[in-house]
Amino acid sequence: MDSHDTSKADGSPDVHSSDYDLSRPITSTSGLRSGLTSYGDAHFSLFLRKVFIKALGYSDSALSLPIIGIINTYSSFNPCHSNVPQLIESVKRGVLASGGLPVDFPTISVHESFSSPTSMYLRNLMSMDTEEMIKAQPVDAVVMIGGCDKTVPAQLMGGISANKPVIPLITGPMIPGSVEGVRVGACTDCRSYWAKYRAGDVDLEDIMSVNEELAPTGGTCGVMGTASTMACVTAALGLLDLRAGATSAAVSSARLRVAEQAGRNAVAMLKMEHSRPQDLLTRESFLNAITVLQAIGGSTNAVVHLMAIINRHPKVAGTIDLSTIDEIGKKTPLLVDLKPSGDNYMTDFHNAGGMLTLMKTLRPLLHLNARTYTGQTLGELLDSSPSKLFPYARQIVRSLEGPLYPNSSLVVLYGNVCPNGAVMKASASKNRKLLQHSGRACVFENSADMARRIDSPDLDVDADSVLVLKSIGPVGNPGMPEAGLIPIPQKLGRQGVTDMLRISDGRMSGTAGGTIILHIAPESADLDSVFGVVETGDRIVCDVENRKLLLDVDEHEISRRIAERKKSAQSVSSSGSREPWVERAHVRGYRGLYEREVNQAHLGCDFGFLTAQGPTISQ
Repeated sequence: MDSHDTSKADGSPDVHSSDYDLSRPITSTSGLRSGLTSYGDAHFSLFLRKVFIKALGYSDSALSLPIIGIINTYSSFNPCHSNVPQLIESVKRGVLASGGLPVDFPTISVHESFSSPTSMYLRNLMSMDTEEMIKAQPVDAVVMIGGCDKTVPAQLMGGISANKPVIPLITGPMIPGSVEGVRVGACTDCRSYWAKYRAGDVDLEDIMSVNEELAPTGGTCGVMGTASTMACVTAALGLLDLRAGATSAAVSSARLRVAEQAGRNAVAMLKMEHSRPQDLLTRESFLNAITVLQAIGGSTNAVVHLMAIINRHPKVAGTIDLSTIDEIGKKTPLLVDLKPSGDNYMTDFHNAGGMLTLMKTLRPLLHLNARTYTGQTLGELLDSSPSKLFPYARQIVRSLEGPLYPNSSLVVLYGNVCPNGAVMKASASKNRKLLQHSGRACVFENSADMARRIDSPDLDVDADSVLVLKSIGPVGNPGMPEAGLIPIPQKLGRQGVTDMLRISDGRMSGTAGGTIILHIAPESADLDSVFGVVETGDRIVCDVENRKLLLDVDEHEISRRIAERKKSAQSVSSSGSREPWVERAHVRGYRGLYEREVNQAHLGCDFGFLTAQGPTISQ
């Protein structure tokens, strides 16, 4: 026998001894042998790795299998992920049944309601954690478990940058509750009941009772909020099962079967060509995702997330911008009848056939050559799926000929207030007359100013006013909080006013509705921002049909205000007060990193050094 032959008598490799043959280099780049720790001696690196992994009870035979990582984002502060332990067990079952070795590992978990100052502030940190843990650890493919608003985009961003085969696994939506026989669900109904409480239509006892029913189970919000939107967008990208992957309830057995199949899919991807996300996802994949975003009346937050995800992809970055989203919207009707743009819940969407029903309906508008996690094109996948659409499906997913809203659910506006764009969910407007509106600005300089004055009887405001909230952009807050749903001033709410034109450089929950313009870019904290110098009494013009948002003030006056503001900002800074745009250079820790590196909303609010382009010389 050759001195280098380490086979057993039966011809099978002796995986225990062959790893330590010092005369042979370790050439494998998969399984436990991939990404060895840099000790200067690859054989010792592998030897030491096996020492410690065996402390967990693994055998050499198990360690010779392809390793499928499972990202564990369970947290007691994240009710959206309450089912993660059960999902992990189901994924492991699928991996083992397919001949892989499942190994779960944690990353940070981010929940919208438990993150200060805002979950968006931590999205990029989670994406870095995801990317680096995928790259650093010996995994051949990864199942990424996420669900809450910022977790799925963070994982897609990190997964694309790490560029190992990844399968997203959505935790799933919660089921609706019931208040006096009426179905309710987080968090569209949270906001509608709270508005009634502020207006005096619901008393304290009632609002406390409603609080018990709005989130009756674990899982993500049960309406077409940001979490559900990102689940649907992920399916449209070709990364989820179309029938149940985006829509089956968190507490259902169907969700556990989806998880088991995700484990099987992760192993199967290792046998596919071009299974890495930078090869699997193409420009057409993202155009399909945008088409679905418009058709579901999805969250405005998804626009920011999609731009961040796109700009992580070296082959797609720079080929899609906000104008692409608007152009697709002009030819895409709103089809899915879910709150906040419609009346129903994610359980209804699932029972109507979920994303499979929607994608079959949208087929004439989709790029059918886009590839999916199965190895098939989208067209091939739809051809191989059941084609029957039953009557109930059409109650929830309208036809192209009979949509809920004709087109442009999400629109992008431009003008001197927002030269880089602003976003509005036009389909969620409660007063469509406000889509073509001109009114006097009622300006709040920041969220504290708004909280202090919004309910004052002396507030200079009427039903035709335009409510303006500054300083809630990526740097200004920081973290771009979901404060864009500026409350109706109490004195107007009690007069029966339910909607007003509202403008901010922040975000709004995908579960919220109203005539609200968001993501003003550049944000007000930018010392060159026109939005930053809007004053109470200025006239604001909104023309959605022509995609315009304008400050109707003389250009010379605008330039004077900006110059005065810059001068004031420098003097305030020298006196020790914090001006975010100036003082961010001296802020420590993650907050300093965030404020210095975050880009603006139209680019995705990612860190410049994390994008496919990477940092510029000036940075």
